[in-house]
Amino acid sequence: MASLFSRIIAGEIPCHKIAENDEFYAFLDINPVATGHVLVVPKQEIDYIFDIDDDVLGRMLAFAKRVARAQKAAIPSKRIGLTVIGLEVPHAHIHLIPMTQESDIYFGKGKLTPSQEELAVTAEKIRNEYK
Repeated sequence: MASLFSRIIAGEIPCHKIAENDEFYAFLDINPVATGHVLVVPKQEIDYIFDIDDDVLGRMLAFAKRVARAQKAAIPSKRIGLTVIGLEVPHAHIHLIPMTQESDIYFGKGKLTPSQEELAVTAEKIRNEYK
């Protein structure tokens, strides 16, 4: 059975897409820890990030870097934090999280509950900065 992220990539489940290329897909987390929280996933369904081929992992990080630059330009923050965390979806993914303090990237705190309209506005802001 395809993972949740594979179903998002296939268009079976709607999302607020930020960017994609032949290998990777970036979209907003619908339960973000901060406004502008993006997930970057490989299109190839691999459960564990360190099982990804070295060359592909390097390209994934370069793709994530472009997304992070767009986030930084679109969302007020000091930095874009990067973390690999989460066991609930068996599909490797990177979290890119705008942050002004370290606690902004803490997953133990309550998550935000933005509306679909708020997510759409945030996604548009980031897409407009993606180059």
